[in-house]
Amino acid sequence: KGLRSGPGSEMADGGNFFGAKAYKDSKVCNMMTVQELHRRYHDDTGVTFSSLYPGCIAETGLFREKRGWFRSIFPVFMKYVTGGYVSEREAGDRLAQVVYDPTCEKSGVYWSWNGNAQQVGLYDPSTKSVKGAGGSGGEIFENDYASSTKDERTAADMYDLSMKAVGLA
Repeated sequence: KGLRSGPGSEMADGGNFFGAKAYKDSKVCNMMTVQELHRRYHDDTGVTFSSLYPGCIAETGLFREKRGWFRSIFPVFMKYVTGGYVSEREAGDRLAQVVYDPTCEKSGVYWSWNGNAQQVGLYDPSTKSVKGAGGSGGEIFENDYASSTKDERTAADMYDLSMKAVGLA
C-alpha cells in the first residue's frame, strides 16, 4: 500500500512511521528482495543471492533512540538471559562466511547459526569469562524463511515498485 503510493509514504503499509515496525518491515523487504533476485537472475547469471541472520547485535546504533536504561540493560539481557547476543565482530565474520564459504554457494538461501542461544550464562572463574551464553559460535545452517517473506506475488510487486521508486524501471 505505501510502496504503491510512491515517494513520501512513511511505511510499506502506508501507515505512519513507527521505528520498531520500520526495522521489521525493512528486514522482511530485504529477504523478499533476495528471493526475488534469486528467482529473476540466478539461473541466467549464476550469481548467488543469500540472506542471513547473524544474531542479535545488541550494542550497535540501532537502539540509539531508546532510553539510556534500555541501551544499558539490553546487551546484558541478551548475553546472560536469552543467550542471543552476538558481537559486531562475530556478526561480520558470519557475513564474510556467507560470502566465501563453499557451504554457502547455494542461491536463495537464508543462513543462520545454531549458537548457544536460550542458555543461561555461567561465569567460569578459570577463564574469567561467561560460558554457555550468547548466540555466538555454532555451525551455519540453511534456515526456513518466515511465512511473511514467502509470498512470491508480493515480493515481485515490492521489487518492481522499489525499482520504479529509485528510477531503475
